[in-house]
Amino acid sequence: MENKKKVVIGMSGGVDSSVAAYLLKEQGYDVIGVTMQIWQEDKDYTEREGGCCSLSAVDDARRVANKIGIPFYVMNFRDSFKEKVIDYFVQEYIDGKTPNPCIACNKHLKFDELLRKARGIGADYVATGHYAKIEEKDGRYLLIRSDDDRKDQTYALYNFTQDQLAHTLMPCGEYTKDRIREIAKEIGLSVYNKKDSEEICFIPDNDHGRYIKEARPLEVVPGNFVDKNGNVLGQHKGIVYYTIGQRKGLGIALGRPVFVTDINPMTNEVVLGPETDIFKTDLVAKDVNFIPFNKLEGEITVEAKVRYSGRAAEAVISPMENGRVKVSFKEKQRAITKGQSVVFYQGNMVVGGGIIEGLI
Repeated sequence: MENKKKVVIGMSGGVDSSVAAYLLKEQGYDVIGVTMQIWQEDKDYTEREGGCCSLSAVDDARRVANKIGIPFYVMNFRDSFKEKVIDYFVQEYIDGKTPNPCIACNKHLKFDELLRKARGIGADYVATGHYAKIEEKDGRYLLIRSDDDRKDQTYALYNFTQDQLAHTLMPCGEYTKDRIREIAKEIGLSVYNKKDSEEICFIPDNDHGRYIKEARPLEVVPGNFVDKNGNVLGQHKGIVYYTIGQRKGLGIALGRPVFVTDINPMTNEVVLGPETDIFKTDLVAKDVNFIPFNKLEGEITVEAKVRYSGRAAEAVISPMENGRVKVSFKEKQRAITKGQSVVFYQGNMVVGGGIIEGLI
């Protein structure tokens, strides 16, 4: 009998990774379930449904692994998660940016460190419950949007290298979310109706401002709301509480709608202005990764997204010095935000992406 290919699947206790584990076993792989232990030793990690790093998630994942008949382990990623995800997240906010921690986690932990650990125990692949597809064409691996357009998660996966794509499986990409839930129910998994995690997994109450203030109390201090000419409009409670395009929760009444148009960490100021001020066309991206090719040689036309829930819009991307990329949208985009990612598509294929460094 030929040796089965061995795959380590990251299991969060949720329905997607649970069904992914089952599908891989059905496809004939030798499947090992792993929950990445990333929760820190603090009071925040209380039980909550839907979170992917609480203790109950481990219990759910272990139960699923037992049910489908695969071995299950918990691997400790606590230190790397703190360094690569939490500390980065906090620092970005203190620097006046709005980070995406899931992108950092996918880049550094799930498809880098977990893959290295998986290879260390003789596995050929890592797998996850992400909604995305990997295809091979002309000797190159491509990342393709999932069949379920509403659930597609490629925006958070643009950092894949060729080597990682060659050793990653994402079986949910071929299915709709509804079908994944049906399969879970059919095979008797109790997590079939577990709600999806929406919040940032290490901030259960979703109050990132409070979280950052507790982490770095001396650096989150009140300052001024100003207009674009520097005139003081009022006081804010600390720049980490605000993001570009925000209108609600500013705690300021000026008799006209105002939006956060800029955040200046040097002066500890939050700039407010009319909504027209948050529509821009051009940005610069850093930490750029491309998937169908290694390097952007000239300008190309893509559809680009500046946030996870955003719609892709036509843009031209062109190379700049130091590996940066200029992105010029055909039409103005609302609230392009430093620290978020911009991701490029051509049809269903992910061309690549990077982190928004600034606006031009």
